[in-house]
Amino acid sequence: MLVKDVMVKDVATISPFATLREAMSLMKRRNLKSLVVEKNGPSDAYGLITYTNIVKTVIAESGDIDLLNVYDVCAKPALTVGESLAVRHVASLMTQNRIKRILVVNDNDLIGLVTMDDIVDILLQEVE
Repeated sequence: MLVKDVMVKDVATISPFATLREAMSLMKRRNLKSLVVEKNGPSDAYGLITYTNIVKTVIAESGDIDLLNVYDVCAKPALTVGESLAVRHVASLMTQNRIKRILVVNDNDLIGLVTMDDIVDILLQEVE
């Protein structure tokens, strides 16, 4: 099975200059746990902001959601793979790097997202 068979194509993105409040609002509206942080230019890298990044910054470090921007707390560059990679390699990357999400790109353009939940769902379908 390939990445293109399990990836989500409708990926929510946010500007790196948005506030954490805006990011949290978008996550709540779309019922998401993460957002892809947009590139600043064609040769830039995508980032990823998750609930974990936000909780660490806002709760543990007493950050202000109206004063901090997405770029202050996001993981950048986000780990990326191509759509033709075997899912087993993506699962291996996730476990080695202790991450739950990997972006899917084609020539450095975002085309999707693969999550650990997507991979587990496929495994559960095969069990049934």
